[in-house]
Amino acid sequence: MTEAPRKRFPILRRIWRNWRIRHQDPRNFAIHMLGIPLAVAGVVLLFVLPWYWGVTAIVVGYILQWIGHRWEGNDVGEWAAIKRLLGLPTVAISPRFAKPAKAPTSPPAGPE
Repeated sequence: MTEAPRKRFPILRRIWRNWRIRHQDPRNFAIHMLGIPLAVAGVVLLFVLPWYWGVTAIVVGYILQWIGHRWEGNDVGEWAAIKRLLGLPTVAISPRFAKPAKAPTSPPAGPE
């Protein structure tokens, strides 16, 4: 008997799947591919170069991501978390990309 292949890193798959659901607009996805590495590089630059280079990279990276979320029509992840903590409404998935809710099905009408 062959054993079913083990799924590796299920939590990373779930995180990636959730991230992709929130970034469906191609422009938003593309700008995140630039903004995220720039912001991460900014953190590294804080320890290597004068502080203002790192801060600039972080700020520009986040501004790019914010622009992407404006195009997408949903909240930036960090702001959404803060808004949820404060009890404010958030937009996790843009309405134009959200799957419509399934209508409740009623049993077929029988003879009365």
